[in-house]
Amino acid sequence: MTDALKRLSDEGVAIWLDDLSRKRITSGNLAELIDQQHVVGVTTNPSIFQKAISHGDGYEQQLTDLATRKVTVDEAIRMITTADVRDAADILRPVFDATDGQDGRVSIEVDPRLAHRTEATVAEAKQLAWLVDRPNTLIKIPATKAGLPAITEVIGKGISVNVTLIFSLERYREVMDAYLAGLEKAKAAGLDLSRIHSVASFFVSRVDTEIDKRLDTVGTDEAKALKGKAALANARLAYQAYEEVFGSERWAALDKAQANKQRPLWASTGVKDPAYKDTLYVVDLVAPGTVNTMPEATLDATADHGQITGDTISGTYEQSRAELDAVAKLGISYDDVVQLLEDEGVEKFEAAWIDLLNSTEAELKRLAPSEG
Repeated sequence: MTDALKRLSDEGVAIWLDDLSRKRITSGNLAELIDQQHVVGVTTNPSIFQKAISHGDGYEQQLTDLATRKVTVDEAIRMITTADVRDAADILRPVFDATDGQDGRVSIEVDPRLAHRTEATVAEAKQLAWLVDRPNTLIKIPATKAGLPAITEVIGKGISVNVTLIFSLERYREVMDAYLAGLEKAKAAGLDLSRIHSVASFFVSRVDTEIDKRLDTVGTDEAKALKGKAALANARLAYQAYEEVFGSERWAALDKAQANKQRPLWASTGVKDPAYKDTLYVVDLVAPGTVNTMPEATLDATADHGQITGDTISGTYEQSRAELDAVAKLGISYDDVVQLLEDEGVEKFEAAWIDLLNSTEAELKRLAPSEG
């Protein structure tokens, strides 16, 4: 076992776990990962909760209580998920305090069925922040067109945000703009900007999955040579955009007001193609001021045999642009790919949420006390 995770942390990459369950909390596993594997944050999403609650243990007593109270299934889901996030936030609180609020964070997502409704997303974000009631929570808002003004509004109210489902460079710039606009609103309202944090979750592996599929369809040697390159190129160019925006005069004015940069977070970092090394989206995306949220298998693989060689992003921008241009020259539309991935991402989270609602409703019925 190498200490690759420590080296990754030393390079300025915050290691977050892309998973949460009640068993992970109550067994001491999360505390152990924080203590031994340099984990300093947790991300959740509808798919993670669907898996945890449908297949995990530790929920039956709370489900029984909720069934006895005859709560709606939507309320039951929120009571269960916010309880897990609250408990995880408490476990991570020492990290939050030690890093002055930068890490020690736990993310919880707004109902994915609201992804195209701005006002409902804002209302849900406020409700989630109130329900969890922990300063080290991040409310996840999708980077849809309707999500952008919601990000500005929620940040403007002093609520910290994890922007999720970012695939395109153009949309990423819009996300950063929405964050800065939110900070400007918060500043105008007299809020303490130093207490507002945000990350921008830029998705990685799914870009390769979709573009590789299209490269296989093209089928030429030139196309095959480009497989497994687009996702890294896309993420590296996102980091270039991050450096530009947070080196701007607009940012400098907010920086003087003690604002925090919105860190890029590499999401979807589990490798989907077994032909690629299982640490690809970790070791090749190392740069200061980033977050990498990993499923446990990727965390374990990095700990076991990850080769951390320093910054693997800076200095790659020209090559990255050339690789994306080469893909485009083969007739593969970047705009088409990233829009498809955004649409699919929203649909997958919505489907997972509906599965979660259905399985929880079945459990509530099973555990409901008999009448009489």
